[in-house]
Amino acid sequence: MERIRRFFAHLVPALLVLACPVVAAPAPAGAAEPEIVVFAAASTTNAIDDIAALYAQKGLGSVKASFASSSTLAKQIEQGAPADVFLSANTQWADYLDQKGLLEKGSRSDLLRNRIALIVPKDSKIGTIEIRQGFSLLPALGKDGRLSVGDPAHVPVGMYGKEALMKLGAWDEIKDRIAPAKDVRAGLALVEQGEAPLGLVYESDAVASDKVRVVGIFPAGSHTEVVYPVAAVAGQKVGPARKFIEFLKTPEALAVFQKYGFAGV
Repeated sequence: MERIRRFFAHLVPALLVLACPVVAAPAPAGAAEPEIVVFAAASTTNAIDDIAALYAQKGLGSVKASFASSSTLAKQIEQGAPADVFLSANTQWADYLDQKGLLEKGSRSDLLRNRIALIVPKDSKIGTIEIRQGFSLLPALGKDGRLSVGDPAHVPVGMYGKEALMKLGAWDEIKDRIAPAKDVRAGLALVEQGEAPLGLVYESDAVASDKVRVVGIFPAGSHTEVVYPVAAVAGQKVGPARKFIEFLKTPEALAVFQKYGFAGV
């Protein structure tokens, strides 16, 4: 009899456990966002690095950035590089990807504006250069100096620069005196290191460097307006990409861009 009582004493609790529904543990609030990869024009390096750090500090997600000429980045995206956001230094390369269906529809917008500047090494004796119709860069270049600039064949800053110099009548005399760089930061470096007496960069690049001086700004109307479009790359992380793009438009992010010499649209 005692053995039977012990049997039921163990059986009843077991049956109660089986009869009760199993309740799953609640999912942790705010599941981690996947890391997104931002392909951004070289001129935005300092600003995007700061904004990505701010984004992470706020617990909004992780951002990995890759910087190069907009043309190089667009070609890499075309070839299947794992980018989630594309920030271009001109509309042409955004149009290029758009036409190939590689940008998420409805995600593209203009984010920033910039200006084209002439720079010299900080200790250069070259003074202000008045950039106007018929001006010449030869006196500043000297006998053997070259104008450091992103390759006008495909780098946006060089494309803007060539357009402006042609319109102002200064291209023909210096077209064989340029030092074409792979992107605007490479062109900036040549002037910083004193390897070129004169460079053509974005105003924001000059702001980001303490090794150069601005000696002239190209006037409005001398070239196509410098606009930076941003868009989500069509793919698997469109949601997180759109979220980061919206953050780029917040007052906090725009303040960082303005710190580095960019203007909002």
